[in-house]
Amino acid sequence: MATATAQATQKKKARAPKGPVANTYVYNGTDRGGKKVQGEITGTSPALIKAQLIKQGIRVKGVRKKPKPLFGGGGKAIKAADIAVFSRQMATMMKAGVPLVQSFDIVADGLENPRMQKLVLEIKEDVAAGGGFAPALRKHPKYFDNLFCNLVEAGEQSGALETMLDRIATYKEKTEALKRKIKKAMTYPVIVVLVAIIVTGILLVKVVPQFAETFAGFGADLPAFTLFVVALSDLAQAYWFMALIGAGVFFFLFREAVRRSEKFAFVVDRYMLRLPVIGEIVYFSIMARFGRTLSTTFAAGVPLIDALDSVAGAAGNRVYSKAIHTIKDEVSTGIQLNTSLRNSGKFPTLMVQMTSIGEESGALDEMLEKVADYYEEEVDNRVDNLTTLLEPLIMSVLGVLVGGLLVAMYMPIFQLGAVVS
Repeated sequence: MATATAQATQKKKARAPKGPVANTYVYNGTDRGGKKVQGEITGTSPALIKAQLIKQGIRVKGVRKKPKPLFGGGGKAIKAADIAVFSRQMATMMKAGVPLVQSFDIVADGLENPRMQKLVLEIKEDVAAGGGFAPALRKHPKYFDNLFCNLVEAGEQSGALETMLDRIATYKEKTEALKRKIKKAMTYPVIVVLVAIIVTGILLVKVVPQFAETFAGFGADLPAFTLFVVALSDLAQAYWFMALIGAGVFFFLFREAVRRSEKFAFVVDRYMLRLPVIGEIVYFSIMARFGRTLSTTFAAGVPLIDALDSVAGAAGNRVYSKAIHTIKDEVSTGIQLNTSLRNSGKFPTLMVQMTSIGEESGALDEMLEKVADYYEEEVDNRVDNLTTLLEPLIMSVLGVLVGGLLVAMYMPIFQLGAVVS
């Protein structure tokens, strides 16, 4: 009966109409001195906007909703880095003693991205209406995950919102710094390989055919390597467009398969961990993320079971998300966290030992934070080493590709010169 009542309540909540949505309005009028004024303001309706402007001493002549850009403009997309900056600025405002609602206004005024500014003002409207900070954030799950919202909620309930915002800001900054390091490791080789493919394609489609026409008048047998390159050039000329479309379709299907199929995504994540050098970077980044997330949530007073749920969601790898869920189930039966980590066989000895020390001393959050710092430094070192190792390797690959094509084209000329001499 209680379950049926709860379900009925949930259905009523689901059917309940949503609150008014804040929009940006353009207004014009005159101030107390009769001077013309105009500008933009965020609100839920023209009537409320007019009332707000009248309070500010403005005689309103017109208020209309700001038109949307024709081609979907409105600023850059909101990125995780924008959320990290927002977290830090809100933490700074709150620690300085600025009231929460006023903090939103100050932060929004300093933002350059119009979309982020609009998001902050929408959150401010919800908070000003008495909805609370965490519930306002939950209305935007695309930008604020459960971990973020849960930590803010814990801060509101404990009366230490400014401390919690500071921890969130530190967490987001560390997480974004880690992502940048990984992107740095991946971007350089990918760009160089793409450039190599493009250069090779141009040579095969545009340059080699010119040589092939010249060779046709030689009246002599061409070297096997030259014949191979000419045949490759004919293939590239005939099917380059289909190859381009095929590559695009492959990457699209691959991305959709990862997004739609958990089983396929699990296999991809497992093989990512087995890649030479890159697999190590992914592994250390997972360890750093595990330590940082669990440290932040546990220090916020979130129960360990709930904290492990958040950690599993933030792991960034399905193999470890599954392992963390298994650890959570073991911990919920009374097994210590360090024992569960050791039983999983997926966590290094350092992580297990530091967790054990933290549990025994009652300073689990501090121990995990130190582990996170260590693995973040390891990621940084591995990224630098990868860049150093890849530079000569990539140059060698480029030399073989481009140099091989040039050698294949000039070999018949050298042979002809030898015959003539």
